[in-house]
Amino acid sequence: MDTAELDYELPAELIAQHPVEPRDASRLLVYRRDSATIEHAVFSDLRGLLTDELVVVNDSRVVPARLRLRRASGGAVEVLLLEAVAGGDTWEALARPARRLRAGERLGPVELLEPLGDGRWLIRLDGEPSGDTPLPPYIREPLEDPERYQTVYARVLGSAAAPTAGLHFTPDTLADLESVHVTLHVGLDTFRPVTETRLEEHVLHGERYEVDADTWSRIAGARRVLAVGTTTVRVLETVARSGELRGRTTLFVAPGFTFRRVDALLTNFHLPRSTLLALVMAFVGVGEAREIYRVAVDERYRFYSFGDAMVIL
Repeated sequence: MDTAELDYELPAELIAQHPVEPRDASRLLVYRRDSATIEHAVFSDLRGLLTDELVVVNDSRVVPARLRLRRASGGAVEVLLLEAVAGGDTWEALARPARRLRAGERLGPVELLEPLGDGRWLIRLDGEPSGDTPLPPYIREPLEDPERYQTVYARVLGSAAAPTAGLHFTPDTLADLESVHVTLHVGLDTFRPVTETRLEEHVLHGERYEVDADTWSRIAGARRVLAVGTTTVRVLETVARSGELRGRTTLFVAPGFTFRRVDALLTNFHLPRSTLLALVMAFVGVGEAREIYRVAVDERYRFYSFGDAMVIL
């Protein structure tokens, strides 16, 4: 597939800079695959749109991972924690500006251990992460309440970014549904733009996931499964193929993929040239996804992390 298929035009003013209040007041585009029709709703209408779907959410919690530090010379360095390594005080991280940094250098609570390439470092961190919420670069307005970049059901610390489809749920909205939790810790590779000419040449480096055995039994036996977010899709389809309830997944869901356990998808509107948009195209069809996005732009939906949602039934 030519990566240009993942491009679309988006007016800058449709990039949401802040979340709506309450969470479930966001708009919801509804696409029905059996009739190829589009409806417009609000997120609080979700329960009435579903039949007997088991709703599966990703309960990973975002790490306060953006550390603003100083070198001994006084120069500013920003370290973004990506993933804890081997369950200890060692992390994989991004550090910038990376050019002049050296292994063995101390930056406050951080010791640089080994460069990994492309600005990535293996570091040692003293204590627990205590930085800022790592908002995406397209969000330029400050976030007054860091909890608004966490889902209401977030409980397992480990993500570098929020599983944003879940940001629309309130406790009451979720209580109305039959739901279960899985865990996938979101890394930056999920959001890294596809730069290769052919989509098939893009490589995902993997993210950690875990599913409880009883939870998987419920998922496997459900008549229909609604995955909340692309990260949840990757967990479910990984386990459906491998049978492994925990580990790392490098599963790349792109057009031509055969879904084994996901029957419906709730997701946000994603960046051009992203693996997330490729996953949506795999689920609904390339032409269908492009038409959905055209309608969303025409109808002035809000895009990206703090934007509106869509559900594919």
